[in-house]
This record gives sequence, structure tokens and C-alpha cells, in this order.
Amino acid sequence: MGIDSGKLEIGRDELLARQAKVKDRLRADGLCGLVLFSATSVFYLTGFAFIPTERPLALVLPLDGPSVLFVPRLELEHPRAVGAVVDDVNAYPEYPGEKHPMLHLGDLLKKAGFGAAGRPYAADGAGYGSSWGYDGPKLEEVGVGSPVILAKLVEELRVRKSPAEIRLIRESARWGNLAHALLQEFSVPGALETEIAARASLEATRTMIKTLGSLFDPRGGEGAGAGYRGQIGPHSANPHSVTRNTRLKAGDGLVTGAGATVWGYNSELERTMFVGRPRPEQKTFFDHMLAIQDLSLQAIQPGRPCSEVDKAARAYFDKHKLWDYWRHHVGHALGILGHEAPFFDIGDQTVIEPGMVFSVEPGLYVEGLGGFRHSDTVIVTDKGIEMLTYYPRDLDSLICG
Repeated sequence: MGIDSGKLEIGRDELLARQAKVKDRLRADGLCGLVLFSATSVFYLTGFAFIPTERPLALVLPLDGPSVLFVPRLELEHPRAVGAVVDDVNAYPEYPGEKHPMLHLGDLLKKAGFGAAGRPYAADGAGYGSSWGYDGPKLEEVGVGSPVILAKLVEELRVRKSPAEIRLIRESARWGNLAHALLQEFSVPGALETEIAARASLEATRTMIKTLGSLFDPRGGEGAGAGYRGQIGPHSANPHSVTRNTRLKAGDGLVTGAGATVWGYNSELERTMFVGRPRPEQKTFFDHMLAIQDLSLQAIQPGRPCSEVDKAARAYFDKHKLWDYWRHHVGHALGILGHEAPFFDIGDQTVIEPGMVFSVEPGLYVEGLGGFRHSDTVIVTDKGIEMLTYYPRDLDSLICG
């Protein structure tokens, strides 16, 4: 189970190169800098993973000055402790405080010249937002004028993965594979869903830590994990079910999920399994699902629009009259987030390019019977795809109990 030499991380040079790309875009648009509130974007550019709450946190990235993380006092030491690639850290006392944090941010931006005459700036939103009870003014209300909103600037940079990112996602897939193997081993009649998932996740993560040693850094995640998220028996017909702590019984169809977080990056592995041999009707839908995924995988070619992959799956639905069992598009990009753009959807005309990483997960959902979905993580290459997940997909390999 050895790994390649070198650290499992995004290095300082790559993080600085990402910041340079952002500055190139700002410079081309005649903007003096950028304010980012998105936790994902802050992590992508600096390597700083944090828990976004009611307390505003932002990255200020000027063209002609130091980059600054604007944080609440409780986060002041955190960026330095984890080696965040940023020039300075500026802290305010607390939220809401005697002086609102956004007013403190306004002072910081004015000092950097943001919004002054002839110095327009950009932001990824009109102001900070949070569902954790936050309320506060927009940027235009704190004395720095209205920003140019570039909500997708960093997201667009994340679409094509670098070799370092692909290495992290590949490593994630390796540990997700182990977690899934343990999940299947522990899935026997009478076992409780939550106990199976907890046991598989703990054992996989412990092995991950022992094997990687000092290289283990989930950077905001928890290691390896696998479970069912309520997708057991008839409830697996709900693609986004939630955990119900169901007890497995013979005849249940199961839809799984497994993965691991490696320096903030993730993969996706899902399988349809059965407790004991499936009934003929279950086997029929399993075979259809596998055929649709095969067609979808074959349709992924650089230079084609993402919509073509969804169209390939839809043609199978048409031919076999399966539309009553359709619920969602074929897949989505992933990396730092579990779902990223672009999407294998009939409405997404994004051109597929080498370096993009996708899940491929067409499904069938039959009320009263269950769900049927495999998901695999793939990277687009110059000639097609490489499968990053590799757990068995055939029916005989997916029988439990």
C-alpha cells in the first residue's frame, strides 16, 4: 500500500500561481483588487480551510499590495499555524461587536485604495452572507462603493485540475475504495446502518492514518468514510435520502457512498449492492443501470459538450421506456466540493477538456423497489477518460451477507 514520494498537498508555488491568475484577470478588466467571501475560494487560493459561521471572513487580494485574510479574533493564529499562503492577517474583535465587522472590512479596503476614484474593484458577492444568524451591510454601504461582481472567477479556475490536484483526488479514491470494501464486508442481515457506516469509516481512516503517517492531512475533512445515507431497501428510490438507522434484511437493495478527504480534495464512489441474491426485477433494473453508465462513460470525449453525455443516457431511456424511473442528470465535476461545475446535463454546453474530473452516476429509481446507481470518478484525458475509482461494478461482486 505504498505511495509515491512527496507530500500530499497543494504547494506554495501552485497557490501563488493561482493568485497570479486571478490578478491577471483583474488587471485585464481594469480592476485594482478582489474581495472573496467564499470559503471554497479562500481555500483554493491560500490553502486556509476554516469553518464559516456568522463571523465574516474574507480574502483581500489587491494588485499592488499585500494579500490579507480578514478574520475574527478567534481565527487570528489559525492561518499561520496551517501555513496559509497570504501576506498578512487582519482581525476584528467579534460579531456583531460594538463596531460591525463589515465596517472594519470597509476600513481595511479604503486603506488599500479599493473603491477610490479610478480604482474599481471586484468581489464574489455584494457582501458577506451566512445562514448562521448573520446580518450586516453590503460592501457598497461601508464606504468603498459598489464592487464589480465576479461570482464565478475562482470557480472557473477550478474546472481543470492540475497534476497535484489529480494526485490528491487519486489518493482519495484509493482510500474510498478501502472504506467501501469494509462497508460491504460489514453489511450483513440484522446489522444497523449507522453501526456499519461508523465501523467501516473508522477502520478505513485508522488504516489511512497508519499508512500515510505525517502525510495524512485531510485539511478540513475527516479522513475516509462510507455509508448508505438511508438508501436501503425501498428508501433507496430516493436519490438524496437521509440516514434512518435501518436494520438490513435479506432482499434489500443498497445504494452506497464512499470517499476520503485528502488535503481538502475528494472523490466519489457509489455502488448498488444487494443483501443476498437479487430478485429478477432487481436484476433487470441493475442491468439497465450498468448499461446506461457504460454508455455515459463511452460518451465522455474531449472536445464534446457536456450535454452530449446526458444525451447518450437519455437515448437509452427513450429506447427502453425508462423515463418513469429517471430523476437526475448523468454527473458533475468534483474536487474540493462534492458537486462542482460543469455538469453532464442536457443544458450544459461546456466543452469537455483534459484535466476535468467528473462523477458519472446515471440512476434508476423505482418506487416500492429501490434505487439503482453506480458512481465513478473519472479524469478526462487527451483520448477519453481514466477511471480513478476502481471498485467492482458487476452484480456478482456486489452481493452482501
